[in-house]
Amino acid sequence: MNRRDFILTGALVGSSGIWASAWAQSPAGGKPLILIVGDSLSAEYGLKRGEGWVPLLEKRLAEQKIAGTVVNASISGDTTSGGRARLPALLKQHKPTHVVLELGGNDALRGLPIQNTEDNLTQMTKAAQAAGAQVLIVGIQVPPNYGSDYLRRFEAIFEKVAAATKAAVVPFLLRGVADGPDAASLFQPDRIHPVASAQPRMLDNVWPELRKLLKK
Repeated sequence: MNRRDFILTGALVGSSGIWASAWAQSPAGGKPLILIVGDSLSAEYGLKRGEGWVPLLEKRLAEQKIAGTVVNASISGDTTSGGRARLPALLKQHKPTHVVLELGGNDALRGLPIQNTEDNLTQMTKAAQAAGAQVLIVGIQVPPNYGSDYLRRFEAIFEKVAAATKAAVVPFLLRGVADGPDAASLFQPDRIHPVASAQPRMLDNVWPELRKLLKK
């Protein structure tokens, strides 16, 4: 199974989960607070608590001697519209220094207009920046059955929004997972959600860009 064979289906619309974890000092003491706003790929769908790439991010921060807080506000099945509606309250509550937006897969799954997805991501990015946060947009890709034109336009959204808002971007969260030689073994039986052993690869895709932002 290569990158374009992995299937985003209704299984992305599953059980929800919002959790937060903190260590070291609070952002009030000058430490970063990273807010993750995503869907099931960030909400540990089908995994044991602590196995997903977001909790692994906490461990990476500790290993790198970067004190801070990680708040995971990801919900399985969420769309960019849902994230946009939730974001103002999250920004007000947590006052993040960094916001990671991992949304869009469920928009494609539901056949929502690409322009809507682009607009929602743009407004979320601007809202987070206006609140004083640096933003990292994390992209996803869709299978070829959507048609080459849709595929091309959808893949371009994330970098397009990042360029327009001067945000950081990771074009494909599942690089090295969905397009690797061992792809079939890296997904749960639904062939949608990566298994625990794939989560470090996902973190490795996000980490270089996030680390750059944390250094600023």
